[in-house]
Amino acid sequence: MNIYVGNLNYRVKEGELQQVMEDYGAVSSVKIIMDRETGRSKGFAFIEMADDAAAEKAIAELNGAEYMGRTMVVKQARPKA
Repeated sequence: MNIYVGNLNYRVKEGELQQVMEDYGAVSSVKIIMDRETGRSKGFAFIEMADDAAAEKAIAELNGAEYMGRTMVVKQARPKA
């Protein structure tokens, strides 16, 4: 399952986010979206998890949770239009 994680602190690194998600199950990939112009984080990421049940649990428990001073938005990612 592909998961959208928004409202991230701009200092969050992919490795840190992967550790948080691995509490719920195996993580296939973590991609923090960066601004092309500045090279800084845009404050959101996409995380791929193979186990849908683990992904659902992560979404249920992390949506609205505070991480590094920000309240995360965690939900299933919608396919690109």
